[in-house]
Amino acid sequence: MGDPNATNSVSDTVRLAQRGDHAAFRALYEAHVGRIYALCLRLAGSAAEAEEHTQDVFVRAWRRLGTFRGDSAFGTWLHRLAVNEVMQARRAAGRRSARVALPGDDELLARVAVQEPEPDRDLDRAIARLPKGARQIFVLYDLEGYSHEEIAHLTGVAEGTSKAQLHRARRLLREELNR
Repeated sequence: MGDPNATNSVSDTVRLAQRGDHAAFRALYEAHVGRIYALCLRLAGSAAEAEEHTQDVFVRAWRRLGTFRGDSAFGTWLHRLAVNEVMQARRAAGRRSARVALPGDDELLARVAVQEPEPDRDLDRAIARLPKGARQIFVLYDLEGYSHEEIAHLTGVAEGTSKAQLHRARRLLREELNR
């Protein structure tokens, strides 16, 4: 079983961040940025989009931190924000042209990308080559564990479409990896 003090430490850090403590939020950012970036990368398929989405997720997290009640783990809440961010961006008609970044964010993302253990690069490349819809369904279902019902709600597609896209993604991945 996990260390109860570690859980209390995270809870304390979240509470401090909810009170506006920038250092506490920075600690939460540093603890979760690698996982959120990896999720965004898999969903978006490009490093540039993943970096943009990762920054947007943490901006949204800062703004919505007061809504976090602790019913789930902070990482789970943040994960849901990330999925919603990528899905909303996909549905949006236009992209923002200007971005505001905290100093050091690019450096931290680069450092995290180097430090994180790399999964099978061939699989990652094959996933990135999938058509956008199939890639998102594959990542949400097979890698992140969402149900077809949840995916339908997140993406705005029918459950049957989700299932068909998953089947297509798996077929395309098998073909790509068998080359």
